[in-house]
Amino acid sequence: MPMTLVTADITRLALDAIVNAANPGLLGGGGVDGAIHRAAGPALLAACRALPEVSPGVRCPTGEARMTPGFGLPARFVIHTVGPVWHGGHAGEAELLGRCYRACIGLAIENKLHSIAFPAISCGVYGYPPDQAATVAIAALRDVLATHAKLDVQLCCFDDRMAAIWRRALNPA
Repeated sequence: MPMTLVTADITRLALDAIVNAANPGLLGGGGVDGAIHRAAGPALLAACRALPEVSPGVRCPTGEARMTPGFGLPARFVIHTVGPVWHGGHAGEAELLGRCYRACIGLAIENKLHSIAFPAISCGVYGYPPDQAATVAIAALRDVLATHAKLDVQLCCFDDRMAAIWRRALNPA
C-alpha cells in the first residue's frame, strides 16, 4: 500500500498503532508526546515506567523504538521513538531520524500490525527543519516498505502548513 497523508489529531486515529515522538525517558512531555499521554490516560505512563532503562533515565535511545498498549486511545498500540535533536544537520541527524522510522516499521511488522500512523518526528521542540525531516522520513519509509508493501502507513500532520510540506516531499515535482 502506498503511504497516505492525513491532516488530523493522531490521538484520534483508529489504527493498529500510532507513533509517539517521545523523549528518551518515555515519561511524557510536550507536543505530540504530551497529547498522546493525555489521551491514553495514566496507564500509558505506568506502562512506559515499566519498560527497562538502558542507561539512567533512558528507556529508548535516539533512533530506537519501544511499544506499549494504546490504553485509552482508539489505536491498539503506541510505538514510541526518540528522534534526534537538530544540531545543524552535521551530527548524524538524518541517519538517526531514518532509523526512527525503520525501527517503528520493524516493530509493526514483528507484531503483525496492519496499519500505523507517524507524526512529524523531531519537527517540534527538537527543531528538525520539517522539509528536511519529511525527505528523510519518506525515503526511509519507501525503502522499508519496498519489501513490506501491505502495511498501511499514514503520515499524520496536525495542521495544513505541515501537511503542505510533507505533501511536497511525498510527491516531488
